[in-house]
Amino acid sequence: MKGTGFSPSVKTAMIDVALATGGKCFGPDQSFPHASSARPHPHPLVYTTSMRILVLGAGKTGKLVAEVAAQHGHSINVLDAKENKDAAALTAPFVAGFDVVIDFTTPEAVVSNMRACLAVGAKMVIGTTGWHHKLPDMRALADRRGASLLYGTNFSIGMQLMLSLSKTMAAALKDAGYTFSIEETHHTSKLDVPSGTALTLRDAALSTVGPNNIGEGNQIVIHANRTGDVQGIHSLVATSSCDRIILTHESLSRKPFAEGAVRAAEWLSSQRSGVYDFHDIYTKL
Repeated sequence: MKGTGFSPSVKTAMIDVALATGGKCFGPDQSFPHASSARPHPHPLVYTTSMRILVLGAGKTGKLVAEVAAQHGHSINVLDAKENKDAAALTAPFVAGFDVVIDFTTPEAVVSNMRACLAVGAKMVIGTTGWHHKLPDMRALADRRGASLLYGTNFSIGMQLMLSLSKTMAAALKDAGYTFSIEETHHTSKLDVPSGTALTLRDAALSTVGPNNIGEGNQIVIHANRTGDVQGIHSLVATSSCDRIILTHESLSRKPFAEGAVRAAEWLSSQRSGVYDFHDIYTKL
């Protein structure tokens, strides 16, 4: 993946992707330098103009997005659920004060947030999942108002590679006597079941497999688990009468989600109004 700054490695059937920043991969228990002490990012494509970013959601990922954005030299304002109940804080004058809005809230809150921001022509990056049944409505609103919407079920570059590899794997095995299933595991506070990433992975595999490769209800069965503080494990499983092949992506921290979302915001800030899927543009970051 030339030019991304990410270093994926594939061992057997597992993908282990570490996100490097300044030559160092930060784990979930490590802190990040404040914007005033952060060194310039070594990546040659890093965004160099400071933006005003509004982060909606002050959970673990939202806070990390704010920290990463500050590291990139941007001005940050964070609204938590109490400050923005029913999107009440997102008035037109307030939203107009920001270059990009990044949402990592909840399935219940995100649609109201999008309606408020897109209606005034804002640029939004949506990392929240569990709302994609409303995508046609949000796309139409963005088109009417000249707004920009960039959405994704997973902002990890490693997961985007996994999605591409899943299509290759499914295509190669669809006539070889294999059936497919998906296993996903997340922390107990993960609200949507199955995860949005698991649904995206299912759709990626379904785009290439045939009717003999799927399970009940003409779908690839998803087995979802919630335990501990697991950041996210997704596996595409191909099973035959003789063997089993597993393609797995495991997130070791939330840092890749935050880094991907901030880079997506930087990219979106310079684009024409429109609606974008993160998987379609991640190689441009």
